[in-house]
Amino acid sequence: MSTMLSTLRNLTGGGAAALAVATLATPALAEVSGETAFVFNTFLFLFSGAIVMLMAAGFAMLESGLVRTKNTASICLKNISLYSVAGIMYYLIGYNLMYVDVSGYLGSFGLLYNPSGAEVALKGGSEDAAVLAEVVDNGYSVMSDWFFQMVFVATTTSIVSGTLAERLKIWPFMIFTAILAGIIYPIQGSWTWGGGWLSEMGFSDFAGSTIVHSVGGWAALTGAIFLGARKGKYGPDGRVHPLPGANLPLATLGTFVLWFGWFGFNGGSQLALGSALDAAAVAIVFVNTNLAAAGGVVAAMAMTQILYKKIDLTMALNGALAGLVSITAGPDLDNHLLSIIIGAIGGIIVVFAVPALDKLKIDDVVGAISVHLVAGVWGTLAVGIFGGGDIVTQVIGIVAIGIFMVVTSSIVWLALKYTIGIRVTDEAEDLGLDRAELGMEAYPEFGHGSQSLT
Repeated sequence: MSTMLSTLRNLTGGGAAALAVATLATPALAEVSGETAFVFNTFLFLFSGAIVMLMAAGFAMLESGLVRTKNTASICLKNISLYSVAGIMYYLIGYNLMYVDVSGYLGSFGLLYNPSGAEVALKGGSEDAAVLAEVVDNGYSVMSDWFFQMVFVATTTSIVSGTLAERLKIWPFMIFTAILAGIIYPIQGSWTWGGGWLSEMGFSDFAGSTIVHSVGGWAALTGAIFLGARKGKYGPDGRVHPLPGANLPLATLGTFVLWFGWFGFNGGSQLALGSALDAAAVAIVFVNTNLAAAGGVVAAMAMTQILYKKIDLTMALNGALAGLVSITAGPDLDNHLLSIIIGAIGGIIVVFAVPALDKLKIDDVVGAISVHLVAGVWGTLAVGIFGGGDIVTQVIGIVAIGIFMVVTSSIVWLALKYTIGIRVTDEAEDLGLDRAELGMEAYPEFGHGSQSLT
């Protein structure tokens, strides 16, 4: 059974659920019919994907709370538009590149990804037993898997928007999002979840500490370097000038929504729900996910109290997210205490990573690089330390994906910078992106005078 689970975690798209159904056909696990397993597997993909979709709202609320009032409507627009663009691009080409006919380094360049012919025939009323058998033998509905995978790529692009808030133009960001979701993310994803070369080496990343979160972190880091810091963030003497967010209750709400969405993110990544074994595994993943986040919160609180003699709410929020990112690569641990330790280390890492980036004058508005990149690397390494992964293989995967992301993201950011430009003017930044790019305000009752001062 452990061998089967290990195999499932390294297969997705075109293989995991089908393998689970095939395994159910053996006498030892013949508990439900193939059609029943098909229904449960499809339900897991759809329900988990819907929960993960809520993470888009979580990111929107978190980022809205951590920007200044004059940029709130802009960040909301970026979040709903990036989700839309990512979904369209993943349908047009992304899924095929990631999962269809993967040759080791990338999949098919075929356009569009639609239901199988057998599913269309069944939906159209076919009573042919061979058609039903073909649908059931796949293990899950084709488009349920597409939907589940799509919300993951949307999460990756959300990471970028928060880091680069308050000074990045909307349309260049949309172009970058389209390329990231349609080409860059799927190619590196094919190396692992698509059954490519890293998967063959044994690289393990259950739900995407590296494949999703550090990928978004690398894209955000390169963007922050080429975009530059916000005006007034860093003084000529090297001092860091805080530019606090306008709505911490909103940021807290966003964190809770993300925490909730993570149950679908990690739990759905079991990729099958057609047996008692799978149901038990999903429950274990839920518990580990929750405990890691809790560990991250408590550790971040304790660390800020020790270092600054005060408890920092924003660090506690990022501690929760860092704990979640840290456990995402290996939430299948049987010993739940280990998940608390992994999450706590993630929370501690963030407390040190955020000021370290400021010392380098890398302006990350919401701390996304520290949460998703740094904690993502830690979580992937933790699989080799506490889980069943090989530490050397884990390092190879981290480095390979990191190099790929830095090179490809840099090319896109530089191309945008020296063609259409990526940064708003100084005047627009002073005025706020809401009025400068949208011609509206998120809080119009505050009046133009107070808005210009926030």
